[in-house]
Amino acid sequence: MVRTRSRLADGREIVYFDRGPGREPVPDPRDLTASEPLCEARRDPLTGDWVTVTAHRNTRTFLPPPDQCPLCPGGPASEIPDEGYEVVSFENRFPSFSTRSPDVPGLVDGQELFARAPGTGRCEVVCFTDDHEATLARLPVHRVRLVVDAWADRTSALSAEPGIAQVFVFENRGVEIGVTLHHPHGQIYGYPFITPRTERMLAMASAHRTATGGDLFGDVLDAERAAGTRIIQAGEHWTAFVPAAARWPVEAHLMPHRHVPDLAALTGPEREELAVLYRDVLRRCDALYGTPLPYVAGWQQAPVGEGRDLLRLHLQLFSVRRAADKIKYLAGSESGMAAWINDVPPERIAARLRDADPAG
Repeated sequence: MVRTRSRLADGREIVYFDRGPGREPVPDPRDLTASEPLCEARRDPLTGDWVTVTAHRNTRTFLPPPDQCPLCPGGPASEIPDEGYEVVSFENRFPSFSTRSPDVPGLVDGQELFARAPGTGRCEVVCFTDDHEATLARLPVHRVRLVVDAWADRTSALSAEPGIAQVFVFENRGVEIGVTLHHPHGQIYGYPFITPRTERMLAMASAHRTATGGDLFGDVLDAERAAGTRIIQAGEHWTAFVPAAARWPVEAHLMPHRHVPDLAALTGPEREELAVLYRDVLRRCDALYGTPLPYVAGWQQAPVGEGRDLLRLHLQLFSVRRAADKIKYLAGSESGMAAWINDVPPERIAARLRDADPAG
């Protein structure tokens, strides 16, 4: 992999990833002023969760026509000046977190209960290909491997940034999920705090270690492999499975066989197999209903400075589609109480994913 850095017209960083050398970045011809994102975080005193408030994001680009796609290369609306690219990552023009966010008072309305902090962090867009009509599932394995290498590179870079506590790599696909751009891409968030899901997993992993002396993620993987009923696909380094307590009608986890805290820590053989198995899982998902499945695919990584011996890197992929013509909406139990109800038994969806034709 060859990494080439450049800057966009407003000073945001853009990084190209190629399989070989020779790229000379094209200067950004646009007349852009430096953005001033307004990001802040407020702590919910009832749950302890941080909620991010972004006053500028309501004006972000929303489902433009293909000829105005900002992720297609070289066009008048493009964020990517070059005429072509393999994989590219750049700072989001409408970030949820930014190092350019202004400082804010430490309290909301001066009230001690309402903690407040600047939304310092970083948000990047990762484009998987310059082909507007492609999908990650249909890219060749060597391109998926380049995407994996780019994810690992950016995880390492953002983890080294001051003030970033956790790095989250993810892809949203499908209008049902709420995407605002159709071009095949994902995102990376560098959070200034540890997310609620991660805090909960760390607490569970710590309690499990205290009680049993074991590795929670390793023990879960061993139990899934021993049962076998929810295994989708397995290799030398990775296993894909539907978790026993899946929340979503379609949900799959992809977990390495050894303890790895984040993408940057993966070896070459682990990355190579990941490119193959991840693409296979995506293709099986698309084969479920004979149409591209709307999904969120997020890499759960250990925080930057703590819990790296407790939380194992793993992918969580889930979809809101519960049948060919039905969408799961979060109702009162899920939205109001975070108490999930799944209409599809995990064993059933695992069997369907195993039987799905990834070549279809």
